[in-house]
Amino acid sequence: MTVAVAPIDESLLSYTHVMYALHSLAVLIGVTTFHTIVGSFIGSLPSIVAVVMNYARRSATHGTFIESHFRWQLRTFWFAVLWACVSGLVMLTIIGIPAGLLGLLALAVWIVYRLVRGWLALRDRKAMPV
Repeated sequence: MTVAVAPIDESLLSYTHVMYALHSLAVLIGVTTFHTIVGSFIGSLPSIVAVVMNYARRSATHGTFIESHFRWQLRTFWFAVLWACVSGLVMLTIIGIPAGLLGLLALAVWIVYRLVRGWLALRDRKAMPV
């Protein structure tokens, strides 16, 4: 079975690279400053700008492999927000701070993994899994 794929707009490909770069800059800020990776990824200006850029051009990606990258980035961001909130709530319960911190550490690793995997797939012009 073959799937029809729309032609690729090179400017949209570059735009997607910029969004990955902004998210990666947010992670780098978290690594190199007193911020955490998770906090920087969900709360820093580069990452917020990348999310706004994503929503602004999302409709232009319909039918291309780039659409999967837009979805991948948005899911990474919003699931990171969700799991950061869950980890924060866990810290307030009887389970306590160690479990919440472990959750944040796992989330940081997951964020880095998703950025690297997505950016490498974009470089190779491959779609991300649904």
